[in-house]
Amino acid sequence: MTRHLHHQLGYRATGIDCSPTALALAAARDYADKPGPLWKCADIGAGNLTALPEPAYAVITCRLVYRWLDDKGAFVNRVRRLLVPGGVFWVVAEIAGRRKDTAPLQGLGISPAEAEILTAGWSAVRTQDLDVLRCYALRP
Repeated sequence: MTRHLHHQLGYRATGIDCSPTALALAAARDYADKPGPLWKCADIGAGNLTALPEPAYAVITCRLVYRWLDDKGAFVNRVRRLLVPGGVFWVVAEIAGRRKDTAPLQGLGISPAEAEILTAGWSAVRTQDLDVLRCYALRP
């Protein structure tokens, strides 16, 4: 997604992950003849945010990661503080109970309580369902 935002849509984009291996794999796929996005190893949920290249962001995305965070409330609050006024936090998460009971990944979704933590305290919350996923556009 970071590469698409950077190359196809023209955004100055930073890909952030807490895994150096994931970042190395992402950076290895950059185009040799074009400058790619910035890749930064950081833990937005608990790490030092002063290492980020910008003090604030217009868009922050979180794709299929929210479910795995231990302290969801703290994560959401940290993201909210990183957004510029009028910015948007774009989240894609699987919703619990959307897969068939026999599906091997049936338990991967977020619960209604976890969705409430995600959406509480925003001035605007928009959602769109896509099969087992829900997309959230959240504005401070």
